[in-house]
Amino acid sequence: MTFSHWLAGARPRTWLNAFAPVIAGSAAAGWTGGFSWWRAILALIVAWALVAGVNFANDYSDGIRGTDTDRSGPLRLTACGAVPPATVKRAAFGCFLVAAAAGITLSLVSSPWLILLGAACIFGAWFYTGGKHPYGYHGLGEVAVFLFFGLVAVLGTQFTQAHQVSLAGLFLAIGVGSISSAVNLANNLRDIPTDSQSGKTTLAVILGDQRTRKVLAILVFLPLLMSVFLCVSTTWWTLLGVVYLPFAIQALAPVRHGKTGKDLIPLIGTVGRAMLIWSLANSLGLYLGMLN
Repeated sequence: MTFSHWLAGARPRTWLNAFAPVIAGSAAAGWTGGFSWWRAILALIVAWALVAGVNFANDYSDGIRGTDTDRSGPLRLTACGAVPPATVKRAAFGCFLVAAAAGITLSLVSSPWLILLGAACIFGAWFYTGGKHPYGYHGLGEVAVFLFFGLVAVLGTQFTQAHQVSLAGLFLAIGVGSISSAVNLANNLRDIPTDSQSGKTTLAVILGDQRTRKVLAILVFLPLLMSVFLCVSTTWWTLLGVVYLPFAIQALAPVRHGKTGKDLIPLIGTVGRAMLIWSLANSLGLYLGMLN
């Protein structure tokens, strides 16, 4: 067991699912005059710990079920035997504990009822593939990602800083949630053959290869529409979000060209980077709008 094993198990390519919503939510808070840098850092700790935690939890749960025995994706600690399952499970709950500690602190300085929302996020992270009836095995993974890493993460970040949510925050949340769901769907597109054989019924398995690629494209391009809505409702500077377009096109190249298996592995990283670029571009647009 080495540090490289743990880093692989934490799946750094998915960490942008934590960074992007906090950036977007903080920008929305700033637009309404409530940005707080230290609350943004606490929100980032919560989001990152949840992403790392759900990755370890999926590694453990899929591993003990045998779902990951034959897969084309990155290293899985449990399935390959690099780390004992119980140790991977403890790593997942360790991450959830970090998320809980930062989340409770953030809730107590903003609104205590958010503790319940944070608990729901942790339960959602574990039961994605954990428990007797994991919802990720019934086509609901992308819905959960949109909800937790889109709406909850962006609007929650805004609310803990500005004590309100806004239309700008909602458009940012939809955009981030859409791309974040696309990251998850890209992962499941790659694993359709092995998931079908193991009985893991993801949305990609339900839709099939071709329809999954079409839905993936819709999810990736939807944020461009959100940039237009932001322009109308806030400032024309948010049209900077269109710089996302070439990155989105580049990210979808393997999808358009019918790539499968290992050739789809980079898709998770490229879509994630596109999400970060969209969040940064729109956040910069809001900031420039405040200066004018």
